Amino acid sequence: MQLLSLIQESYDRLNLSKIQFGQGTTNAWDEAVWLVLWQLHLPLDTDLDTPAVAQQAIEHADCDAVHALIAQRITSRQPAAYLTKEAWLQGVSFYIDERAIIPRSLIAECLMAGNFDAWLDPDSSHALDLCTGNGSLAVLTALTYPDLSVDALDISTDALAVAEINVARYELADRISLSQSDGLATLKAQRYDLVLCNPPYVNAASMATLPQEFLAEPALALAGGGDGMDFIRPFLAGITHHLAEQGIVVLEVGHERAHFEQAFPQLEPIWLATSAGDDHVCLLTKEMLDESGIAIQHP
Repeated sequence: MQLLSLIQESYDRLNLSKIQFGQGTTNAWDEAVWLVLWQLHLPLDTDLDTPAVAQQAIEHADCDAVHALIAQRITSRQPAAYLTKEAWLQGVSFYIDERAIIPRSLIAECLMAGNFDAWLDPDSSHALDLCTGNGSLAVLTALTYPDLSVDALDISTDALAVAEINVARYELADRISLSQSDGLATLKAQRYDLVLCNPPYVNAASMATLPQEFLAEPALALAGGGDGMDFIRPFLAGITHHLAEQGIVVLEVGHERAHFEQAFPQLEPIWLATSAGDDHVCLLTKEMLDESGIAIQHP
């Protein structure tokens, strides 16, 4: 069988299977390309528009291996990233397994595009990645800003073990410090110029209807309580004490903007443009937070 025919066949099977996407790919074609190329040990940027590449013959044993992988994806409903142990964020490869949520934060887009550089102090030296998961945002921050040291915190020691693999992979152990913390609990006098936070923010009603693929991820990294704001409330109430005078917070709230605005009506954040829209990631300055007078409140 030719390579492109094998991908087309895999696409057809995935497309008919009613599996869910959104954890690295958004559609059956991209997922088929990813899984087939990965199984065949071919680069993910293989040019399938080149006839010699698209028409290359694939050995029967390799076709069988691809068929088995596609069948596993369909029957197990495990996300492709967990099957391949690899996820990509802004063109950078990260190790991932079931101990951590699959990296897909829209903050990464803003980070790599320089969307908050205008608010960032040019003399910045310290960053915090709260809810670091597999460490992808911490790594991207360190790669994007060579002068920054990064503290990466997570409540999950399992997730931190995955993050350690990625920090080591990019030889950033001298600039990224990984620590276990329940939110801001372990921070003392530290102050940061940049705080990134992609917290658990999925509201309870949405959690109850999550597809099986998303239930494969640690619920701790997803569930944000009734309105999705259970983590964000104490975070915003406490983070101002850990911000430098010109410090900024970049916070992802996903599809929960309405709940966010209901919980924090006194805030007027700057909403950053992303591929998913202009209401998923917001920026808050220390001045905004200080003036808001946010206290920990519950609905």
